[in-house]
Amino acid sequence: MASSPTDAAVALTRLGLGARPGEMARVAADPRGWALAQIRPQGAPQPAGDFVDTPRRLDEYFDYQSGRALARRARRQTPQVETPAAMPAADAVAPVDPAAEAQRQARQAARRDIAQDTAQEFLARAQLAATTDDGFAERWALFWSNAITVSAAKFASAAFIGQYEREAIRPHVFGKFEDLVLAAEQHPAMLLYLDQARSAGPDSAAGARRKAGLNENLAREMMELHTVGADAGYSQADVTELARALTGWSIPTAREADAPARPRRARMAAQVQPGPNGFVFRANVHEPGARTVMGKTYPPGGLAQGQAALRDLARHPATAKRLSRRLAAHFVADSPPDALAARLETVWTDSGGDLSQVARALIAAPETWTPQPGKIKTPYDFIVSTHRALGSRPQRIPPLRQALADMGQPMFAPPSPEGWPDTAADWAGPDALVKRLNWATTTAAAAQAPDTDATAAAALGARLSDRTRLAVARAESRPEALTLLFMSPEFQRR
Repeated sequence: MASSPTDAAVALTRLGLGARPGEMARVAADPRGWALAQIRPQGAPQPAGDFVDTPRRLDEYFDYQSGRALARRARRQTPQVETPAAMPAADAVAPVDPAAEAQRQARQAARRDIAQDTAQEFLARAQLAATTDDGFAERWALFWSNAITVSAAKFASAAFIGQYEREAIRPHVFGKFEDLVLAAEQHPAMLLYLDQARSAGPDSAAGARRKAGLNENLAREMMELHTVGADAGYSQADVTELARALTGWSIPTAREADAPARPRRARMAAQVQPGPNGFVFRANVHEPGARTVMGKTYPPGGLAQGQAALRDLARHPATAKRLSRRLAAHFVADSPPDALAARLETVWTDSGGDLSQVARALIAAPETWTPQPGKIKTPYDFIVSTHRALGSRPQRIPPLRQALADMGQPMFAPPSPEGWPDTAADWAGPDALVKRLNWATTTAAAAQAPDTDATAAAALGARLSDRTRLAVARAESRPEALTLLFMSPEFQRR
């Protein structure tokens, strides 16, 4: 298919994350080929950095938990000071136990170290987005990370969120959807975010002994948000049955690390089946019996029972329909063309959820290449595309963290399991635009861009309007010209 003058701009600003200097000319020869070449079996590119994997992070997390437990124990053992009747309670000073204080400080240090590592992961991810030649693959990976999201709003999941993207999302985004969703649901970040690690079958060996309860969070979000959706016709009973099938999905404990050291721990270890990326299945926590989810019965089978139910949900026609429409809405328009959503759904169904085929169908669709921008950028998109236009990248965590917080999209912290919203109504309010203007003004004042006319042309290509071109050319200063460019309608939209 012959390319139109706007196709390179559409490819880089809609399918990708924005154009870097010189990129528009390189992509113009074959915009569709540029995107297709990024669909690779190994998945999306990984952020650069010497980051720990999940087993190592589990060790660090256990150290943090151990410090917290020891501090709690030390507080219980610290003698209580009786307050004399004549002394106001506020004036009573309890003695400081040196051991308890040392443990408190150690716990705070461990938590701070994990938080700093997570922030560095986010910076590396933003730097990748600002510099990569594979803008489509990066946007595709970010879509799936948001569609099956975990949030740093909870420290337990925040500790593993970088590993989650690197291990569960990026390697699978061009494979089968059922493999992607299974890797995501079994990752410690998800298990901790949705409290699955604490769920126990009431009639299981451990559940009966501990009087532990069933937690339905993961099962509910699996069905409502990650697969079939609320319109698929499932019932509360289906959610409960799926939650029972998922009992036993958990993470290891610090005690299990040295299980062979003692006979009792060896017996405990026999009940634990390890899996990838720190996942474990606890047979003694799994609810016994067959389960029926959305009309299909799954015989008793331990770990395999929950996996089979999840794979069937991933293959369900309602999943193909819902996620195909969500893809069309993310990449093309808030209210996407029905024909595009239907085409993606057909390819999804015919390929058995092969995401590489769905991505190819998106790139091939004529609706994808309409010249009018149909989406407003999220704050993260705006920051990344601005850096790309300037040929720069974020250098430090504090200003990046502050800018995203100011604009309403704090790093790694969507407000709910639904992920970040994705429509103009969510991001284009008056206050939000003021925050964007403030950041654009500050960024423009510090930018190194000697030829602002060339920067505008390189960033927007054929999408650069005469009005914006003239505004940039007539600006009284370089910072003013860049601010006008970054706040222009065609730069704010994609």
